[in-house]
Amino acid sequence: MSDVTLGGVIAAKRKELGLSQKELATKIRREDEEAISAQYLNDIERDRRSPSSDHMISQFASVLGLDADYLHYLNGRFPELERSQRLPPEKFKEGMVAFRRKTEGKKG
Repeated sequence: MSDVTLGGVIAAKRKELGLSQKELATKIRREDEEAISAQYLNDIERDRRSPSSDHMISQFASVLGLDADYLHYLNGRFPELERSQRLPPEKFKEGMVAFRRKTEGKKG
């Protein structure tokens, strides 16, 4: 089984929904409300670039019907809400231990 990537998940769901890259790109907007380009989407789908903001991750989740938290995970970042909490080291560690315990042995 190949590694699951953010770009791969976005591409698979886009294809499942029957959308072209150009069609999906027009639905994903940056914070300035400008749509992303089909080339930028192509780069994301091929894992050459990552969405530049939480806003864009939320847009992909909403448009494609995917879970935003999972997309953030695949993008290698915590969502803004969690980052803004500025947890002390012991609380962060506690959360990571709980996460690992919950997901342990569930690979593949």
